[in-house]
Amino acid sequence: MTTGEPITEKVNLAAKLALLEKPFQPGIVGHINDYKLQVVKVRGSFVWHKHEETDDFFLVLSGHLTIHLRDGDVELDPGELFVVPRGVEHCPEAAVDTEVLLIEPDGTVNTGDAGGELTAGQLII
Repeated sequence: MTTGEPITEKVNLAAKLALLEKPFQPGIVGHINDYKLQVVKVRGSFVWHKHEETDDFFLVLSGHLTIHLRDGDVELDPGELFVVPRGVEHCPEAAVDTEVLLIEPDGTVNTGDAGGELTAGQLII
């Protein structure tokens, strides 16, 4: 699979997640239209950031994810999702190993406007 290529075979998310070596390193598992489908392992706290041009979709597959917002927190368990509206500053955090599916426009930088050492490249797994 290359960037922007449609999914033509089934995808085993557990197998794809096993390929990720460290937290906050998202891996692209497919595309739908102009959006990338990514899985990521979360452990600890990410950076406060926002995406001015797009909403940010989180679906928890396992574990427990807290999405900190400036006006309160959103707690997510497996099977629950939340969409952070574009332009809203947020900081994902997990106290336990957590696996998440992300959907966002292709080319979206994971750290949004914050940049820094947790900025990941486009890893296709």
